[in-house]
Amino acid sequence: MELTALGFDDFFEQHSADLLQPGYTMARVTAVDRGGFLVRNQDAEIYAELAGKFRFAAKAAIHLPCVGDWVCVQCHGSGGPAMVHGVVPRKTFLCRKTPGKTVDFQMIASNIDVAFIVQACGFDFNLARLDRYLVMANEGAIEPWIILTKADLIPPGQLDEVMMQVKRINPSTRILALSNLTGLGLQEFRALLVPGKTYCLLGSSGVGKTTLINRLIGRDALDTRAVSGTGEGVHTTARRQLLLLDNGSMLIDTPGMRELGLLGGGEAIDGTFAEIREHSGECRFANCTHTGEPGCAVLLAMESGTVSKDRYQNYLKLKNEAEYHNLSYAGKRKKDRDFGRFIKSAKKSLKE
Repeated sequence: MELTALGFDDFFEQHSADLLQPGYTMARVTAVDRGGFLVRNQDAEIYAELAGKFRFAAKAAIHLPCVGDWVCVQCHGSGGPAMVHGVVPRKTFLCRKTPGKTVDFQMIASNIDVAFIVQACGFDFNLARLDRYLVMANEGAIEPWIILTKADLIPPGQLDEVMMQVKRINPSTRILALSNLTGLGLQEFRALLVPGKTYCLLGSSGVGKTTLINRLIGRDALDTRAVSGTGEGVHTTARRQLLLLDNGSMLIDTPGMRELGLLGGGEAIDGTFAEIREHSGECRFANCTHTGEPGCAVLLAMESGTVSKDRYQNYLKLKNEAEYHNLSYAGKRKKDRDFGRFIKSAKKSLKE
């Protein structure tokens, strides 16, 4: 298989030139599992591990390979695992704050052309959560599509209203409703998938991502379980993996994410809330926080109903969350640097 069929284009060729050494080849990460990797090169899909030098040189977890990355690997004729010696700079990426109390970046996947943000009609539909996924896609320079699954669970009129709700707050984002049960929208969805392009599915557990993939593949390649009485699925994808579909496109399936903490994302938040960004340009003060300053055009727009109160409150919530995590992350990085300098100083003193 040619590397171009796996998405290798001029961007990656240019940015990999300095990394490739004699005996190295290019490969794409298709799965990450307990520190090991499945990578696909032009010959086959093989198992790989991190070379020791590369592992210790990585300054943070985000510099290690994730699903979708292009990596430089060295294959061994003895049959042992291939060695990963470097990661090619990413064109696009998906990341979030590490779940729990730790404030750090966690890479989800990379080099994605389109992110399908999946929400199920009925139990899972949540505009505030949808905004978080849109911020994540915008932060990583990925084009988002909104996919509403399980459209058979609500009446057609209610489906139209749900789609209008999404359109009102995200007029530029494309949206498609489908049903794995009735087949509604599946043909249109297949038509979106272009050979050589990489797509991913983002959404909570049980919204129908795995079932959708099985419908695309034409067989139960991925395990699913029964759904609950509310229509909510109970299956959770175990790991992120890149699948090569029959038409030559690639699809990354991701486990449902309970936590979508934001780290970074300032400009992405402004881009997601385009109506607020538009009004903010008319505020009296350039550094207006839109929380009480005189002459705030955003507050005036909310009071007049031009900007919805729910959207405004969610905007402030995401901005405050991102700023808090960014400050915590900056403090953590400073402590790490200070500790590193302490260790170097201690080693120097011992030598003296």
